[in-house]
Amino acid sequence: MTRVLFAGGGTAGHVEPAIAVAREWRAHHADSKISFIGTRSGLESRLVPEAGFEINYITKVRIARRLSPSLLVAPFSLLRSVAQSVALMRKHDLVVGFGGYVSAPAYIAAALTRTPIVIHEANARPGLANRLGALFTSHTAITHSIGSGKLSESLLAGLPLREDVISAYRSASHDWQKARAEAKRQLGFSATKPLIFIFGGSQGSVALNQVISDSRSALLADGVQILHGIGARNEEPTKLDGYEARGYITDMATAYLGADLIISRSGAVTCAEVNTLGRYALFIPLPIGNGEQELNARDLVSQSRAEILPQKEFTASWLTSNIKRLISHSATAPIAGSDIDINAASKMVSLMEHALHGGK
Repeated sequence: MTRVLFAGGGTAGHVEPAIAVAREWRAHHADSKISFIGTRSGLESRLVPEAGFEINYITKVRIARRLSPSLLVAPFSLLRSVAQSVALMRKHDLVVGFGGYVSAPAYIAAALTRTPIVIHEANARPGLANRLGALFTSHTAITHSIGSGKLSESLLAGLPLREDVISAYRSASHDWQKARAEAKRQLGFSATKPLIFIFGGSQGSVALNQVISDSRSALLADGVQILHGIGARNEEPTKLDGYEARGYITDMATAYLGADLIISRSGAVTCAEVNTLGRYALFIPLPIGNGEQELNARDLVSQSRAEILPQKEFTASWLTSNIKRLISHSATAPIAGSDIDINAASKMVSLMEHALHGGK
């Protein structure tokens, strides 16, 4: 029995690809023991159990991007989390990391115990944890081509997708025009009017929400329908005909399919899912981090299926002035989604098998 430990925590961009690969591994190796490593405060504490997998918790290591008193505590938190991870490594044959604060101590522990490591990097600009982990293994995979560093030599696997996204792609492939019209109807909208889908992640985005609040009346007057994922903790706006606000979008695949225009952040998972099912997107990269969100969106821009706008320029007046142009670009964009990431999880399983057999 092979024992596999998955590491990836904090955001959906680290957790969802890990779950997708875990499911694919289980489909090919039903007798394996699969578990995850995470922290109680991360999104993995909810998503992993919901997916039916065991999760082991370690101490969260907080490393501030700027000088902060928390930097004094970080070395002690790291030592504790590495020690906790070492205990877990002794019970596993392989660790598969997807970045985020959980992965760094897992990689160090795996190196100390000589446990084989496989790494997947979702972003176009690698994060610190995966750059560290790449020092300990050659079994690495990436979603986007990377120009320099050890990860530039990785397998170009794509981003492992959720099951509902893959299923929606395969179903829509028979007739994309019909699938997109039917998706609008399933969402409760007219199939003959343009539909905008705006969301800012599971918690929503205050900045994006404010722009939509200030512009929705003008957008509706232009004949546009709006599906707005406001975030689970945000108060719903007043109702208007043609405008639907939801705290949490439970069927993202249908929303992607039905939207003529998607307005969102450009995290790695969002970009991959838009690439698979979306028609046209306006990406507003998160204005913090290391600039990876803008890089993530560039593949879609090169396909004439998206454009990028800095958050400081995304205003209600900008949106109302540009909405007709954006809808026009959507109408001329390819009707079909892309299959480039459909087999990413399968490629990761092959890389894991390769690592388990000593790279032979």
